[in-house]
Amino acid sequence: MKNNITREDLNEVIKLLKSQDPKLTSGPNVVEFEKKWSEWLGVKYSVFVNSGSSSNLLAIAWLKKKYPHGGKIIVPPFTWSSDISSVLWMGFDPEFVDINIKTLAIDEDKLEEKISMHEDIRAIFLTHAQGINGLTEKIYNLCKKNKILLIEDVCESHGVNSIFEKKAGSIGDISCFSFYYAHHMSTIEGGMVCTNDKEIYEFLIMSRAHGMLRESQDLNIQNSYKEEYPDLNPLFIFPIKGFNLRNNEIGAIIGINQLKRLDEMIKIRKDNFLYFLNGLPSWAFKDFNLKGQSNYAFNLILKEKDDSLMNHLQETLIRNGIEFRKGSAGGGNQIRQPYVRSLKKYSDDQIPIDFPISDHIHFYSMYIGNYPSLDIKEIDFLLEKINVIK
Repeated sequence: MKNNITREDLNEVIKLLKSQDPKLTSGPNVVEFEKKWSEWLGVKYSVFVNSGSSSNLLAIAWLKKKYPHGGKIIVPPFTWSSDISSVLWMGFDPEFVDINIKTLAIDEDKLEEKISMHEDIRAIFLTHAQGINGLTEKIYNLCKKNKILLIEDVCESHGVNSIFEKKAGSIGDISCFSFYYAHHMSTIEGGMVCTNDKEIYEFLIMSRAHGMLRESQDLNIQNSYKEEYPDLNPLFIFPIKGFNLRNNEIGAIIGINQLKRLDEMIKIRKDNFLYFLNGLPSWAFKDFNLKGQSNYAFNLILKEKDDSLMNHLQETLIRNGIEFRKGSAGGGNQIRQPYVRSLKKYSDDQIPIDFPISDHIHFYSMYIGNYPSLDIKEIDFLLEKINVIK
């Protein structure tokens, strides 16, 4: 990724810094960014936090409040580590379901089977991976039928058009976004957690800031606690266990400015990906679900297991100075990572059998950067180097 923060973005920050006694911690620009993001996404409430991982943590913290005794949360093996880490830190058990290679998200048929096996599934933490829609109507209906909460991880898939002609992240009970450097838009570091549920929103906005009552937007909630605890300073009442996950005015100003051109950046990413896919050789998988895609990075997956071909591909890209990530997002199949293996639930023999698609991606795939300033000549150069590999 080349720098996604432009001179125009920085000029807006400079205006703030040059103002008389500027407020830099969370303030009116954060509120404005949250409002504008909600309007763009099509949700009622958004809470700006310091990272996408923090948005994951807050989403699962809400589940912990709802289900204090824990339970199971269904997750894909192909996702970022913080999705699963947040499940573990909050005392839930991750139940892994393999993915569909066309969507890079939870396989709806395997999901149905998993739901039938357990009674204490609290939520499905679904990842829209790398700008491809992972939510199907069947998954949505399974959640509704079984009264399972749906959390959408949209951290690297801003602008994906999902089911019901709505943007990904506007459909589930809670959704998570990241504004990290390489994502569709950046606030240096940052994230957003979104919902249409007022009760969830009140929890999120207080939890973000130490659990302080004064962060609540509901006067009835504020007055209720003030009356119940007259011995406390009303500015420092902490109804819930909270964190400090706030972002600041500088990040918000950059976010407001980048949001103005987000749709344009998404279109360029889409067009780049289609051009890349059309130029790939026959040994590469191309049959992705492209409806509504908002590509994050060029997906390059071998159709068949071939160690020699994979090694040759990597050597060629390295020799030509082309950066890539083997295994795609976050180090491939998360079940193979030490923090998951410490659960002692998954054996080496079980992984290839129960999670063959995630494991195939782990060993026989990579992604390569896609970004709005990427020139067609650069994509041609990339394809030229890939196509000489047999």
